[in-house]
Amino acid sequence: MRFSPAFKWLAPAVLLTFLNACSFSSKSSLRQLKKAAGESPYDMIVVPGVPFEDSTWSQVMKIRVLWSKYLYDRGIAKNVMYSGSAVYTPYYEAQIMAMYGEALGIPKDNIYTETKAEHSTENIYYSYKKAKKLGFKRIALASDPFQTKMLRRFTRKIVSREVGMLPMVFDTIRAMESRITEPAIDFHRAFKTAFIPLPERETFWQRFKGTQGKRLDKTAYE
Repeated sequence: MRFSPAFKWLAPAVLLTFLNACSFSSKSSLRQLKKAAGESPYDMIVVPGVPFEDSTWSQVMKIRVLWSKYLYDRGIAKNVMYSGSAVYTPYYEAQIMAMYGEALGIPKDNIYTETKAEHSTENIYYSYKKAKKLGFKRIALASDPFQTKMLRRFTRKIVSREVGMLPMVFDTIRAMESRITEPAIDFHRAFKTAFIPLPERETFWQRFKGTQGKRLDKTAYE
């Protein structure tokens, strides 16, 4: 899910409330987390990207990275794959999130990136294919409850019914947020030269089809 710059003005608590209202319920998220913990560990969790702008992580990017850190620390995930190309800003989303994940304490050897995806459907599709090519077997989607719910049907129908769903628990994220400050990263390393924003490369209808997962490159990562 690509949030527009208009979301930047939302206070963290307001944004979390918005996401919660449009997503899995807290009870549902907790239930799925407990189920996943019982079935864990997953070889790889896929974390969809978010545009990086103004030289800092957005609230949405922060909570997704924190969730991946939580799942890794609890042994629910062995490895993390951050997914996202340079879509709306000239920074590879996956590489930015990987830097934050490493700065928070996830070992570099357990962090992977997928930099082809430009839509949420592509995040899980391409990451799943790349993870499988690398030899990982048990894979799950790990994101905010809003995006996880949005992608569940597509994932089950197009990607694989075996992909796990790990929607974040907001109470857990709030507790983690109170204990951290934003890590310093060298974001210039994720800069894409000759960058052209997606809206300048594709029409509205092309982007809409991409969001629906109807423009997938099925030869990717073969």
